[in-house]
Amino acid sequence: MKIVRKEKWHDTIYSMWIEAPYVAQTARPGQFVILIIDEKGERIPLTIADYDQEKELIQIVFQTVGTTTMKLAQMSEGDRLYSFVGPLGNPSRIEKYGTVVTVGGGTGIACVYPITRALKEAGNEVIAIIGARTRDLIIMENDMRKASSKLFVTTDDGSYMRKGFVTEVLDEVLQKESDIKKIWVIGPAIMMKVASDVAKKHSKEVIVSLNAMMVDGTGMCGTCRVTVGGKTKFACVDGPEFEGSIVDWREFMNRLSRYNQLEKQSLELYKEKLQKE
Repeated sequence: MKIVRKEKWHDTIYSMWIEAPYVAQTARPGQFVILIIDEKGERIPLTIADYDQEKELIQIVFQTVGTTTMKLAQMSEGDRLYSFVGPLGNPSRIEKYGTVVTVGGGTGIACVYPITRALKEAGNEVIAIIGARTRDLIIMENDMRKASSKLFVTTDDGSYMRKGFVTEVLDEVLQKESDIKKIWVIGPAIMMKVASDVAKKHSKEVIVSLNAMMVDGTGMCGTCRVTVGGKTKFACVDGPEFEGSIVDWREFMNRLSRYNQLEKQSLELYKEKLQKE
C-alpha cells in the first residue's frame, strides 16, 4: 500500500493518505486499520481519520509515541507499507437522533471527525468539543468546524481559545442542553473515563472508542480483550465502540500500560540506531 501524501502537522503529529482501494471502498466512520511497516514490524491499529472512495484513499493521523510510529514518520511519499488491513471493527451507528455531542482529545480529534461529519450529514444538530494540551497540538479545527453545528475548542494550558479540559466543557453543555440524545468521545483513556463519568452524572448515553492493544484484529488472539458491563469483549470485533459508563476503566488502563517499560527500551534502542546512521 503506497503513501501518496504525507503532511507534518506538528513535531510529533503526521497525516498520511494511503492508496488502499479495497479498504476505501467499504470504510465507514468509526472503523480502523492495522498496518505493518516492514516484514519484521509490529502490527499497530489506527482509526480511519477519513476516506476517499473515488480516489481509493485512506487517511491516517498518528503521533510519534513509540518505535513503530517513529519509523512510520520516517517514511516518505511513494514508500509502501508492508501490510495495510481493514476496514476493521464495527462502524459507528449513524442515525438522525436530534442533538448529539462529539468530543475529541489530541489525535482523537482525527478519529471523531468522520463520525461528526456523518452525524451532521444525517440531519443531526452536532455540538463538537475538541481539545489538546497546547495550541500546537490542536488539529483539524477547520474540518471539525465545517462538520459540526457548533464547535468548542480548549487547551489545557490556555494557549488557545478556552483554558481547561474538554470534559469541563462537556459538563457545561450537558447542563445547558437537556435534550442531548447521544455522546461520542475519543481520546486518551483517562479523558474518555472522565467524560463517561460526566455523561453518567447527566444520565446520557456515551460511546467511547477503545484503543486497546491488538495483534490480529480478528478476535482470535485475545490481546484486545476488555471488560464491559461485567462481560469480556474484544475491542477489534465487538468494538471498537462501547458504552463508556460500563467499561472497566481501571482494567483497561492497566492493560494499556503493561508493556510501557519494554516500549521505552525499544524506542531508546531505535534512537541510538538513528544516531549511528
